[in-house]
Amino acid sequence: MKVVPCAIPDILIVEPQVYCDSRGAFLETYNERTFAALGFQHHYVQDNLSISKCNVIRGLHYQVRHPQGKLVRAICGEVLDVAVDLRR
Repeated sequence: MKVVPCAIPDILIVEPQVYCDSRGAFLETYNERTFAALGFQHHYVQDNLSISKCNVIRGLHYQVRHPQGKLVRAICGEVLDVAVDLRR
């Protein structure tokens, strides 16, 4: 996997290795050992799938008492994921 840091600390783009052949493609979306080796030490407890039509806005999250990480994945098309750092 390739990890690309962003301007906001703690925001990373994780690009998995995609293996393609005549049958299609395969990629590993999550592997606890691989993520730990990349420095992700948090326990991954939930996985959700959201299917949206074009131009849909979802999920405005503001977490103070129980912050949680978010893993966003685009299966088809593209995602515009906006992160705002409100820390002082």
